[in-house]
Amino acid sequence: MTRTINPADLQPNEFYRYMIGTIGPRPIAFASTIDAAGQVNLSPFSFFNIFGYNPPTLVFAPSINRHGHKKHTLLNVEEVGEVVINIVNYAMVEQMSLASAEFERGINEFEKAGFTAIPSERIRPPRVGESPASFECIVRQIIPTHEQSTGDFYPPGSGYLIVCEVVMAHLNDAIFNETGAIDPHRLDLIGRMGGDWYARAHGDALFEVARPKIGIGFDQIPEPIRTSSILTGNDLGKLGSFATLPTIDEISEFKASGVLDELIEEAQFGCQYLPDLLHFRAKQLLAENKVKEAWLTLLQTQ
Repeated sequence: MTRTINPADLQPNEFYRYMIGTIGPRPIAFASTIDAAGQVNLSPFSFFNIFGYNPPTLVFAPSINRHGHKKHTLLNVEEVGEVVINIVNYAMVEQMSLASAEFERGINEFEKAGFTAIPSERIRPPRVGESPASFECIVRQIIPTHEQSTGDFYPPGSGYLIVCEVVMAHLNDAIFNETGAIDPHRLDLIGRMGGDWYARAHGDALFEVARPKIGIGFDQIPEPIRTSSILTGNDLGKLGSFATLPTIDEISEFKASGVLDELIEEAQFGCQYLPDLLHFRAKQLLAENKVKEAWLTLLQTQ
């Protein structure tokens, strides 16, 4: 069963819970800003992502709070169009959460949450010393996502998209591996989920997927394999990315090598169905990224 929901049938905050519960994990922009009087603000936003790299562009979206007022970060960038986007990792998640409390404007969340304010090189707001990566940015556009409002009240849940150009980056040496690449295990990022939930990009949560190639495609997988009750969509995706199906000679040579003798014998003298045994073996091979061997195994019965 599938729930089909028209946003117009719900209150905005009700549909919001469905959105943040399913769209994630969302990276967090820990934004440090400054107002015209020089007062610093530090606040996290999970409506955030990279938007382009030439020029290097980041976007985040402070939403209007439940009282219908602009958030302090938005007020600050309207006065001083500069912001540091600090990246949040697991080691700082609780302090980041503390900084997200609705302190009065003018309260310095660096001090309240115990973060180290380090002067930026090209803009006025400071960066977070504990962050594994910080990006000094110039605000290029502030785009409202709602109709024009009057006075100081705005529709709660609406917001502004802030488009920023990165003019300087600060990357902690500890996040790089021996080859000079950023290591996701060392970075240990977190992402925002729905409710009070977060996700941690660490340990078994990290995995690699090979870059896509033009292969035979899902539609060219033989029907008995494509409809397998053993192979998953991920398994079939790997099979469909393979450039060409093995030749008849390759399939015969693979069988003659004896690598499948144990399975064939089990099917002949046991109670197992050979195609199922082959599909289970292929699934194991695919988990090891041995795609050609998986194909050679699966095609023994085709």
